[in-house]
Amino acid sequence: MHRRTLMAAGLGLPLLAQAHHGWSSFDQNRPLWLEGRATQVSWRNPHAELKLEVAPDLKLPADLATRKLPAQLASVDGPALLKATQLPTRKDRLWEIELAPLTRLEAWKVPEIKPGTALALLGFTFTGEKGSAVLRAEYLFLAGQVYGLRSGPG
Repeated sequence: MHRRTLMAAGLGLPLLAQAHHGWSSFDQNRPLWLEGRATQVSWRNPHAELKLEVAPDLKLPADLATRKLPAQLASVDGPALLKATQLPTRKDRLWEIELAPLTRLEAWKVPEIKPGTALALLGFTFTGEKGSAVLRAEYLFLAGQVYGLRSGPG
């Protein structure tokens, strides 16, 4: 969800261009945990996005490694991800979160997230945590429910 300012040819006007990331841009060997409140939400395709204000006292939940995860159509080793999950090393308070396409969120029956909503995520950022503070969500923890975002429900 990198945003770049481009100059319109011959007009000198800035245009916002948004880059869509495939999974290959993200370090899938290092799952991260984020928790906080949504500050801005864009509920549209190619995937829903939000800005997350990370809790100042961010820590891994004590029961994280033993949480039950829903089955997905994609082959995802959820229990191994839970056991390997870490906190980010970067200290950004505001993260850009990439969720799933709306059709997948609808298949999971994820309620539309509004600004102010408390939520947690397990996902991946860029290798070495370089560049922007972006997290591609693998699992969404919302209102006592867990949603797998790699594929549809299995």
